[in-house]
Amino acid sequence: MAIPVTYNLRNLVVRKTTTLMTALGIALTVAVLLAMMSLLAGLRATLSASGDPLQIVVMRKGSESELVSNFTRQQFQDLKFKAGIARAQNGDPMASLEVVTVINLPGVDAPEGNNVTLRGLSPIGIEMRPSLKISAGRWFDPGKREVVVGKSVAQNYPGAALGKRLTFGRGDWEVVGVMDAGQTAQNSEIFAGLNQVASDLQREDVLSSALVRATDTVTAAALVKSINDDQRLNMNAVSEKEYYALQTVSARPIEYLGVFVSIVMAIGSSFAAMNTMYAAVARRAREIGTLRVLGFSRGSILLSFFIESVLLAGLGGVLGCLLAFIALNGKATGIGSTTFSELAFSFRVTPQIMLAGIVFASVLGAVGGVFPASSAARKEILVALREV
Repeated sequence: MAIPVTYNLRNLVVRKTTTLMTALGIALTVAVLLAMMSLLAGLRATLSASGDPLQIVVMRKGSESELVSNFTRQQFQDLKFKAGIARAQNGDPMASLEVVTVINLPGVDAPEGNNVTLRGLSPIGIEMRPSLKISAGRWFDPGKREVVVGKSVAQNYPGAALGKRLTFGRGDWEVVGVMDAGQTAQNSEIFAGLNQVASDLQREDVLSSALVRATDTVTAAALVKSINDDQRLNMNAVSEKEYYALQTVSARPIEYLGVFVSIVMAIGSSFAAMNTMYAAVARRAREIGTLRVLGFSRGSILLSFFIESVLLAGLGGVLGCLLAFIALNGKATGIGSTTFSELAFSFRVTPQIMLAGIVFASVLGAVGGVFPASSAARKEILVALREV
């Protein structure tokens, strides 16, 4: 005969101070784990939204980032007439030659400055990114020193607000617009005219990369292979989705650190749950003896105390999920990317992540409760009834 779960719930309520302290310790462990998971989820969601399966990023062979890639105008002329590249309404190939660099801007949270991506591109490059919308101001004039900043840049860098001037290259650039790129990485970039940026950076002939659009997904795969196999071009092509997926490498140190801290805290939380349950066994020795006299088996007692430990940890897991959700969900943050610039995104505490946190807490409770439960089950009836 099994001991009712209501017995365990009543004991947790009676020992409310001990229950709460142990649950809070487990909650902090779960919150740390969820912070790491929600950070990675937010980063991956932003980078995943940034890629279009029909678009291909073309860089110099061996380059993993546009920032360290070289791309000449002659190579671009050879590239843009390849078979499989889609055409714009005016008949021009949907191919955008771009120059990418970083500039340093003082930020709200970093007065000393952070690196922000500056992208020089032509109007076709904007047309190829349909998620871009102007939320304030207007698009830049390609022939002038004008820039449009992503909304995250405008929010986090006071000097990049609409109407302000940025100093880089050979002079001052006026911020004439703020663009909203939805959930994509372009919210963390600054756009300006290709030729004006290239001239200011003295890179008229050697730029960074090209973005091309295929007619369909099948053609996109064939186009990637064609570019990679073209010895004349000597270029490396990857789908835009794959390119942005590779950017998550910048979060790996944080992921490893978060896992390490979670493991260390998990060990401590397991011992805390174990000590709590050992204390409960010692304090309730007569109860255990009485339960045995009433006919409950050793197995029933072991299962009951084990369930109580899991319930205690589960409570901590729920508290940890609530703590992480209230403190982190939707909170904007930034992280250095493989382009050495800051990428803005938001923490995402999803239901799946919270479920993982509760399961994690329950496992801690199971590990911490198995030995005290076994100790309770092994108590002899007469010995247990004589204990004070």
